[in-house]
Amino acid sequence: MRAVAVVAGGLLLLGGTVLIAVADQQRVEALDEAKAAVVEAEERLDAARDANLRLAEKLTALRTVIADQETLLSDTTGLLP
Repeated sequence: MRAVAVVAGGLLLLGGTVLIAVADQQRVEALDEAKAAVVEAEERLDAARDANLRLAEKLTALRTVIADQETLLSDTTGLLP
C-alpha cells in the first residue's frame, strides 16, 4: 500500500511540476505579446502626433488667411482693394 501511495505521490508531484512549467511558459508568451502591443501602440501614437503636428501647421496657415480676409471684409470705408 505504501508503494502505491509513493507512486501516486510521485505522479502528482511530476504532474504539478509539468503544470507549473506550462503555466510559466504561457505567462512568458503573454508578457511578450503585451510588450509587442505596447510597442505597436507607441508607434501608432507617434504617427498620430506627427499627423497632428502637420495638421496644426496647416490650420495655423488657414487661420492667418481667414484673419486677413476678415480684415479686408470689415473695411468700413467702403473702399475695398
